[in-house]
Amino acid sequence: MSTDIEKSKSRYLILHLLCWTVLIIVPLFFHSSNDDWTVVWNRYIRWLGNPVTYLIVFYLNYLWLVPRYLLKKKDWKSFLFINLMVIIGAIFLMDVWHWCAVQWLPEINNDQPRKPFFRFPRYFWAVLLLILIIALAVAVRMIQRWHHIEEARKEAEAARAEAELSNLRNQLNPHFLLNTLNNIYALIAFDQDKAQTAVGELSKLLRHVLYENQQDFVPLCKEADFMRNYIELMKIRLTDNVKIETNINIQPNDSTPVAPLIFISLIENAFKHGISPQGSGKIKVDLSQADGNITCEIHNTCYPKRENDKSGSGIGLEQVSRRLELMYPDRYTWEKGMTDDGKEYYSKIIIKKES
Repeated sequence: MSTDIEKSKSRYLILHLLCWTVLIIVPLFFHSSNDDWTVVWNRYIRWLGNPVTYLIVFYLNYLWLVPRYLLKKKDWKSFLFINLMVIIGAIFLMDVWHWCAVQWLPEINNDQPRKPFFRFPRYFWAVLLLILIIALAVAVRMIQRWHHIEEARKEAEAARAEAELSNLRNQLNPHFLLNTLNNIYALIAFDQDKAQTAVGELSKLLRHVLYENQQDFVPLCKEADFMRNYIELMKIRLTDNVKIETNINIQPNDSTPVAPLIFISLIENAFKHGISPQGSGKIKVDLSQADGNITCEIHNTCYPKRENDKSGSGIGLEQVSRRLELMYPDRYTWEKGMTDDGKEYYSKIIIKKES
């Protein structure tokens, strides 16, 4: 059983002990002498039969009748019939306790006329209170069961989300590596020196991918460095006709937590579709952080993907969307689409600070 459920059980146990302690101990002050606050034990012991009986009825329902006949078997008839017998037994127990207290402690209320045991009003209020005790046991048990089910559901959802995130990370690494290797492969054909430089830059990126990407969150400054290195790697194979503008306004020691590689697929997408077959185009990358809110905005010229372009299979943006939903529920906005003239594609993600 999970730690959260164990903690919940401990809280329920403490709450039960506290409630019954208050119910049994506090009345001591009302069964005391008015002169010196000395407890009149005879009076208190006679009264104690009622709360002890209520306690027995409550836990008989809470621990046995409700779980067995209501939660498990859904048998209301048996539950009501057994509780009818329980109420009769409880009244008998209170009468026996009262009778024994009067016989063994005769000095109780000697200055007052003794009232008969069998009085209709006393039985009426006793039955009504016992019914309320049983209803309370049913309500507490039902609420506790609902709470446990809700905790188990949340735990299952968290486990599923963690497994899905792990699966997304495992998919993202090969996807990123495949795109980068395709770029280096294309570079080898016309400039081997640049290809060697690209391999060196790739080794730096792989360090981040292999180690940092295994964590749920990394400092924003490390992710910013990774984005700079990746852009520099991509620029190696580009001509002067492609204009690359980067505005990464992140402090070197900015420790704002961010999901690793959350923006890299957007940059990959910009390089994939932002460069024409003739080697011209424009890509602009902006990354900033203000008051804990992270903004990544990318603009690029839009060209159809070439038939011989093998850089990726289109799963990157789907992964970004799913990771945002899992890691930043209700904490992000993502605007994307074409500009009015149809020449530029834009993508803007804002990750809001956790409140």
